[in-house]
Amino acid sequence: MAADLTGTYLTLDDGRPAVRFSRTYDHPVARVWQFVTDADELAHWFPSHAEIELRPGGTIKFSGDPHMDDSTGRVIAVDEPRHLSFEWGGDELHFDLEPLDDKRTRFTLTNVLSATDTAARNGAGWEVCLAALDARARAERLDRPQWKELYQAYVDAGLPSGAPVPGMD
Repeated sequence: MAADLTGTYLTLDDGRPAVRFSRTYDHPVARVWQFVTDADELAHWFPSHAEIELRPGGTIKFSGDPHMDDSTGRVIAVDEPRHLSFEWGGDELHFDLEPLDDKRTRFTLTNVLSATDTAARNGAGWEVCLAALDARARAERLDRPQWKELYQAYVDAGLPSGAPVPGMD
């Protein structure tokens, strides 16, 4: 069975590579904002434990990821409850929330890549993470997708690859 890929590889206006994902959640924007800013909610889907000092220039502490050392990042921008962006491991993450009505929100995650060859790896990783967020948003049990299958599907789809892959190299 072929993997269902939801990420798009793109080049931003400033020339930087990125992978982008979009979802629609049956929750008001304030609830989806909690999914991306509250440490307890992030624990359900984000790959590292993240504690965010929610202000431009604020610090984010990342820990508990078996594939990365504990680290810190910097908040780039906050426009509550519509936008959060921060630095993480050399990349930038941008979360954009758009209320579609009082009960539904469009969620867009853009991972601005520090290296083009990380696109397939990061795309597969975000598929796994966002499947967990999707399950959380629906209050359902997660059937975790297979990362290796997703990674190969992104490579087969032509996304740049070749970066080291934790656990496979």
